[in-house]
Amino acid sequence: MAAVTSAAVAIPSFTGLKSAGATSKPTAAVRVSSPATPKLSMRASLKDVGVGVAATAATALLASNAMAIEILLGGNDGSLAFVPNDFSVASGEKIVFKNNAGFPHNVVFDEDEIPSGVDAGKISMSEEDLLNAPGQVYEVQLTEKGSYSFYCSPHQGAGMVGKVTVN
Repeated sequence: MAAVTSAAVAIPSFTGLKSAGATSKPTAAVRVSSPATPKLSMRASLKDVGVGVAATAATALLASNAMAIEILLGGNDGSLAFVPNDFSVASGEKIVFKNNAGFPHNVVFDEDEIPSGVDAGKISMSEEDLLNAPGQVYEVQLTEKGSYSFYCSPHQGAGMVGKVTVN
């Protein structure tokens, strides 16, 4: 927290002042001094504020990255599966489906197993569109609360299916 201290003002004592009718100038001078400590204290405080701003920005960046979940398309062991295949997300959280192994893959939401009013075509890849290379991704954000079932159309028969619950 920034701390601000007041600067000291030193006024030397005046002696030998003449009456108002005198024509000579006073010989005493007024000197205002500011000790170096408050300036250093202020600089340290501004540095602390800068560190706080940087920490806040880093936290926001990490929080935004934390607002995404990554689902692998194909297991590391070569299995035809979504990893994980059953998970939960917050409403609006980004889901990143990432091609991993056993591709080509895609992500299709089952229109009969999603919340009513949600258009499966708007949240799904086309059954003809495929992720053909390692690391390719498909991202989606689901906002309607409920359960959504999805599958990979080339591997649905092999059991490549999944479910996400939006809270």
